[in-house]
Parts: sequence; C-alpha cells; structure tokens
Amino acid sequence: MKSFFSNNDLGVDLGTSNVLIYADGKGLVVREPSVVAVDRNTGKILQVGSAARNMLNRTPGNVVAMRPLKDGIISDHEMTVKMLSEMFKTATTASLFTPKPRVVISVPSGVTEIEERNVINAAIEAGARRVFLIEEPLAAGLGAGLNLKDPNGHMVVDLGGGTTDIAVLSMNGVSVSSSLKIAGDAFDEAIMRYVRRQHNMIIGQVTAEEIKIQIGEVYPRNEELTMNVKGRDSKTGMPKMVTLGSKEIYEVLRRPARTIADEVMEVLEQTSPELVSDVAENGITLTGGSAQLWGFTELLMERTGIPCILADDPDSCTAYGCGKSLAWINNMEEGPINIARKRAMRSGL
Repeated sequence: MKSFFSNNDLGVDLGTSNVLIYADGKGLVVREPSVVAVDRNTGKILQVGSAARNMLNRTPGNVVAMRPLKDGIISDHEMTVKMLSEMFKTATTASLFTPKPRVVISVPSGVTEIEERNVINAAIEAGARRVFLIEEPLAAGLGAGLNLKDPNGHMVVDLGGGTTDIAVLSMNGVSVSSSLKIAGDAFDEAIMRYVRRQHNMIIGQVTAEEIKIQIGEVYPRNEELTMNVKGRDSKTGMPKMVTLGSKEIYEVLRRPARTIADEVMEVLEQTSPELVSDVAENGITLTGGSAQLWGFTELLMERTGIPCILADDPDSCTAYGCGKSLAWINNMEEGPINIARKRAMRSGL
C-alpha cells in the first residue's frame, strides 16, 4: 500500500548538462539545462534552466550565468541548492498540507562519500524531506526497461554530459562499474580547442555542442557533412566564419571515444565469465544524451564484438529509472551509498 505522502516523491537525474525530475504518478515534470543566472550584486536568482542557458556568455557585468555541476558532481553548492529549490517548486504541488518531497537522486558510480554527502545536503537545503541515492547506470538500466531482477547480467553504458558510467548489472544491483570524466562536455571542449588551433577562431561551448550534434561522429559515416560556424578571430578579434566537415570533427572526437571503448573492455575484463556470457547474449545498452552521437553503437560493437543497442529516449532513461525506484523507496537506505556498501560487506551480505 502506498503511503499518504507518496504522490509527492521525486526521482531526480542531477546531470552536469541537464536536470530531469520525475514526479510520482505524473511522469517527467522538469527537463531543464543545469544552468543558473544570478545577479552578482544582490545574489538573487534571475533565471534557471533554458532561460539561463540562453544567457551563457551573453550577460552584462552584474549578471552571471553558470553551471553549478562539473564532471557529474557539485562544484558550486550554493547555486546547486538555489537551482534545485526552483525546480522542486515546479515539480511539486505546494500547500499547507503537503509535506516536503522524498527524493531519489542519481549519482555517478565513481562518486566519493564526500561528494555523495554534498548531493544529499544540497537536496535537503533545497526542500527535500529525505534523500536516497541510486547509482546512475542502475537507474539508466531501470529506465531503459531492462529486467534487472533476475541473476542475469546486463551491461549499461551511460554517456552523460560530465561523466560516462559503465556497469554490469544483475539482481537490481551493480556487479562491476567504472566512471570516466570523459563525456559530452569533454567532446565540446575538444571541438573548441581544435577550432581555435586549426582555424584561429574562438567559439563558445553552446556553438561547440551544436557542431557535435549536427556533424559530430565517432565512427566514419558514408557521406561527408559540413556546417558553417561563426565565431571570433583569435588574432584580430573580429567576427569570422569557417566551414567545418564531419571528417575533421571525427578526427577530434575519435580519441576520447576510443578511451570510453577501452574502459568498456576494462569493465568486461573485471566481470565474471558467467555475467560476460549474459552480456554477450543480452547486448550492451547505451543511454544518456551523448550516446546519440553518430557511431557510438558501431564503435562499441566493433571494439567488443557484442551487439549494442541505443535505448529509447536515451536522454531520459536515468530520470525514468529514478522514478521507477520510487516504488521501493520505503525499503531504500538513506545516506551515502558507499556507507551502505561497507555495511553490507561487514555483515557478509
């Protein structure tokens, strides 16, 4: 039986690039970029999400638009609290009789205990009543619709904005996992560096992301795509436009993408033979926004020899998984999951 308060529970995908919030009984209610615009003089929040993202690198001196998360973890605690507070208000129906929400938040596999506590404290300060953590690849696997209850191995590669999380899952748990700080943001930064070095032109991260989405590839495609890109000449400071091709962007993205493929192989090597044979049969599931980059499934298939499947709506898998985990929130353990892991090891579970 569901509790009286259950309709106020939230599942939160606290991503470096985007925050998605799943409200129990309502589905996805918030999908916004992880950006906050603040007045420097007063400390007042001006915008959160898409409206704030449009202000990046375009604000007057007294206004700063910033991303309070980096590499999958909180880099600015105060701004994260303010951002979550606004988003929680959007996601919940506030009234005198409605309690603060219980919240399940996803965290990268490689997160430290201190980083976990930062997430918990930020959510409590933003208005959560109780906070539970779930590892991102487990949430992504649940959201992708994988059957994780049985002792049958599934591999998930969750390519986000700040981190790539790779895990072999079985019996609603993580068997082997790894987390890399190479993902969407690293691809954007590689494109920015290349354009500056090769074309003497400075572009911002928003433009770099557009290049990645429109003509980016990590595996050669049959036809060459081109895109006109505007920026600032690094020598004269004047406006400049160059035409970029998908083949040159492939050369830029190939190395970081190969690093991810190598890490997938590393995780498979650490996995028991029984689970590896399950993964070979079930395939590798790709989730996360960056998994949509052209050629990722082909690259991993070539490297591992295992079929790879891009999940439906890969952007939202982690949020849907957090939402699904609300069903057993009453049995979840509060606090950092590293502590729970140590406790389980001590008790011999």
